[in-house]
Amino acid sequence: MQSCSDFLEQEPGTQTSIDEQLSTKKGVLQALNGVYGDIRDVVNGPAFIVYSDIQGGNLKITPSSTGTIKGEFRIPTAITNFYSFDDSADNSNLLAFYNGAYEAINEANLILEFTDALTDATESEKNQIKAEALTARAYMHFLINQLYSQNYSYTNDASHLGIVYNKRSIKNGLQYPSRETAANTYNYIINDIKTALDLYSNNVLLNGPAYSYFNKTNTKALLSRVYLSKNDWRNAYETADDIIKNSGITLMNSANLIAEWEKPDLPVSEILLEFSISRNLEGAASSSLFAYFGYTSPTVYNNYVASEDLINLYETSDMRKQLFLVQPLQTLINLQLVDRNYYFTKKFQGNPGYIAFRLSEQYLIRAEAALKLDNIVQAKTDINTIRERANTSLLTDSEILEDAIFLERRKELCFEGHLFFDTTRNHKNISRNDGCLSLNCSIDYPSLKFVLPIPRNNTNINTNLKQNESY
Repeated sequence: MQSCSDFLEQEPGTQTSIDEQLSTKKGVLQALNGVYGDIRDVVNGPAFIVYSDIQGGNLKITPSSTGTIKGEFRIPTAITNFYSFDDSADNSNLLAFYNGAYEAINEANLILEFTDALTDATESEKNQIKAEALTARAYMHFLINQLYSQNYSYTNDASHLGIVYNKRSIKNGLQYPSRETAANTYNYIINDIKTALDLYSNNVLLNGPAYSYFNKTNTKALLSRVYLSKNDWRNAYETADDIIKNSGITLMNSANLIAEWEKPDLPVSEILLEFSISRNLEGAASSSLFAYFGYTSPTVYNNYVASEDLINLYETSDMRKQLFLVQPLQTLINLQLVDRNYYFTKKFQGNPGYIAFRLSEQYLIRAEAALKLDNIVQAKTDINTIRERANTSLLTDSEILEDAIFLERRKELCFEGHLFFDTTRNHKNISRNDGCLSLNCSIDYPSLKFVLPIPRNNTNINTNLKQNESY
């Protein structure tokens, strides 16, 4: 997963030009590896990594561990603006995400533009390269769309603004495109994914763990998530069902659930895609999620812990409560330092990578889609599969299934980047209680602040790029 950045240099000299770099299979594969590295950097950024869970109320901030402000709370600089639902177009907390995501898209487009002309690659190899590049392009556009466009059903016909969908690299000349509608944005994402699925072969072209690269199974997982976000219940159901039945991946069971999450370096066994961390030649790790969620000692710990809003959702018997490391931290209360318990997630101790897709999500997608298709039995069965594994009470006929699915997703997929988008997708209000330091702890749906401002430098360069309302 080492990045290859030199291939974007257009002028030859001490570095390789684009034309030279992408003229051979070796060069294209180096570039493709670079795309993966850049995607990893985008999703591991200090703002994006916590955005959905801290906005939705799953996370809160730890007190300072040292110095004159020991025990006091300080909102991390990386989230200062958006945490209060008031990000700034001039100094956006997500500037690096926005630019980095489109850079990865441009790199994927370059690979797509050069691959067909390769003379030292087989057709099968070229198809595999294009499939991975198309999936990368779709995935990045999907993440951008989640942050910068309102949910699909914000308008009845999805005619509200989506995002710019880039299908050509800047090597073909600077472009000043307008934003697509949300409907068109989703159509482009789905078309890229479907095209990729038709191209995938059994070729393994890059070194490293297979779970760190796009393949046919995790590309379907992306597609099922896109269909869910689009409220395309039939396709969401059928795609998730296909993965569950035919991927060869099985759910973690109760006996090893905790041990799987406690593994320090490897992903859980039901992983479909994890963007692995990078390591130097000595094996030292970087880009680990430990940097945000880790606990070492009472004076060495990182910024984010679970809120009691989340903790209180788990039943006493729920095994997933064991996935929290409960530690007392000195907290300044009424000018006195006192010990208060905080809940560090065990999902991201050790040196974990970024969890993009795992099998549990597919069961919950199938459950939600089944409910919308009036297949109540299947919806209950899938929810109970997840609940039974966690040793928590099974659903009866008294629950409101829509609420049950929403809460099960919140508990099962916590800190994996879903909560805020699940909340807006379901047209629910934001309510953050425990540990909320924002001036806006509660905000009702719909809100113009449920999307972020496009960074000002982008709208200044491209006058066709319309800013989101209220920014």
